[in-house]
Amino acid sequence: MGSTASTRNGTWRNWGGTVSARPAREVAPASVDELAAVLRRATEDGLPVKAVGSGHSFTSIAATDGVLIRPDLLTGIRDIDREAGTVTVEAGTPLRRLNVALAREGLSLTNMGDIMEQTVSGATSTGTHGTGRDSASIAAQIKGLELVTADGTVLTCSEKENPDVFAAARISLGALGVVTAVTFAVEPVFLLTAREEPMPFDRVCAEFDQLHAENEHFEFYWFPHTGNTTTKRNNRSAGPERPVPRLKGWIEDEFLSNGVFQAVNWLGRAVPASIPAIAQISSKALSARTYTDIPYKVFTSPRRVRFVEMEYAVPREALVETLRELKAMIDRSRLRITFPVEVRTAPSDDITLSTASGRDTAYIAVHMFKGTPYQGYFTAAERVFTAHEGRPHWGKIHTRDAEYFSRVYPRFTEFTALRDRLDPERRFRNDYLRRILGT
Repeated sequence: MGSTASTRNGTWRNWGGTVSARPAREVAPASVDELAAVLRRATEDGLPVKAVGSGHSFTSIAATDGVLIRPDLLTGIRDIDREAGTVTVEAGTPLRRLNVALAREGLSLTNMGDIMEQTVSGATSTGTHGTGRDSASIAAQIKGLELVTADGTVLTCSEKENPDVFAAARISLGALGVVTAVTFAVEPVFLLTAREEPMPFDRVCAEFDQLHAENEHFEFYWFPHTGNTTTKRNNRSAGPERPVPRLKGWIEDEFLSNGVFQAVNWLGRAVPASIPAIAQISSKALSARTYTDIPYKVFTSPRRVRFVEMEYAVPREALVETLRELKAMIDRSRLRITFPVEVRTAPSDDITLSTASGRDTAYIAVHMFKGTPYQGYFTAAERVFTAHEGRPHWGKIHTRDAEYFSRVYPRFTEFTALRDRLDPERRFRNDYLRRILGT
């Protein structure tokens, strides 16, 4: 993903172009004390408050007509504790900057998602994840956080300090307060060997359990209108470091995966009937490759073609059945899909509203090119996902509400009760939170 959200003529827009808002005022506090003062003034003025990251959520989770808090000045590393194996970072720090800084210090996160433009607080608050057999989402790597509540109180939270808040605030949805700093578990930097290769859809489904069990990080992309997938296996390596050669990387990751793919989507949007034939070509465009590099250079990829996205988390044991149902739905429909369907996994975690809370999880993400009607596809896909008790990604398009979430999240009322305690006046309210949390 390239550039982030923008504000023009007083209107804020997210990266995907799906959300816009006109806040009464925007502020960029330079310290926790300044932020607390902003919250107290908003209370005096009777205005709601939302903190926004880089705008990579497709939902209106950060939209407000009140006070929009930008974290641009709350950036940088506060502390590295090598003995404890932690790093404390300001919440507005982009993941790209954090990854580069950690690598410079010979450190790394254990796992991460595939983009780096998000801020630390935005990524964690919405449940951003990568793929992993044993290692979970970015939020699951949090060891502590600092949260400013509606009345300006600064809470520090961990398993030992305010543990009930910590259990929920790692994925807070912006509903509990403004996260100002996060302490992550880190480890000495290591090498990953990535093996990328095509594989037939039916083989991936038949061998999924084995592929998941044999690899630390396994994911694949299925190309609708074809029986083809591209798989990626990432595993720790003793080395030596063998990165993708610069020219080859530019050709495959920039020219083909972004430049040509952009042109393909333009053509598909103009001539939908051409999409199945294009998909057959696209699914075979990238050749197999193997490379070894430090984690963030393996986990992350440039994403410059703009899109809209829906992603659901289903129980891992239901993945193959769910994916086959999705494929059957597309095959019998008149839908024309240019973007591949992305499949990843995560182990169970203990975060109250994590999409992997209490169950081993598989993620299925569907995308449409920006500017292409997506509602029909997403509505049909959502029916498939919810039939398997799917949990939508909090930052991606969905139509579920509090009644649904109270059924698929056993600890849902635990979160809402904490919200009642920390924000009884609903200072951090907006329409999205009202829908998904009830009030």
